Amino acid sequence: MKLTSKGRYAVMALADLAKFNATSPVSLRDISLRQGISLLYLEQIFLKLKKKNIVNSIRGTNGGYVLTKQPSEIKLADIFLAVDEKVKTVQCNKELKKGCNGKATKCITHYLWDELELHINNFFERKNLNDLINNTNNRI
Repeated sequence: MKLTSKGRYAVMALADLAKFNATSPVSLRDISLRQGISLLYLEQIFLKLKKKNIVNSIRGTNGGYVLTKQPSEIKLADIFLAVDEKVKTVQCNKELKKGCNGKATKCITHYLWDELELHINNFFERKNLNDLINNTNNRI
């Protein structure tokens, strides 16, 4: 299981935006400098976030990006979905009987990884940007 840089950077950038956009839009250049993320990569990510209505862009000299909702209303799962990031622990299609090992049945540990995937995705469903900027530790 691997979370790509696209998903991680989207969360980092939006947490930065949530922290710094209290009074005015935040430029991608500022996020890039603070978070050490390529400006070109951020532009690609923010196009997807804008399409999914997570951010709005403001044009002009003092332009930049703002969140469309309060940080507490933006779940990490929504961010991953917006940038086409899927957290999967198994390679096979869950609905099919065929397993990722290429055999007619699923491997002996398939349901273990399947359950882990549910826990991970539930975790991201419960966490929001507000948790990140307030460094809230809602541990299970």
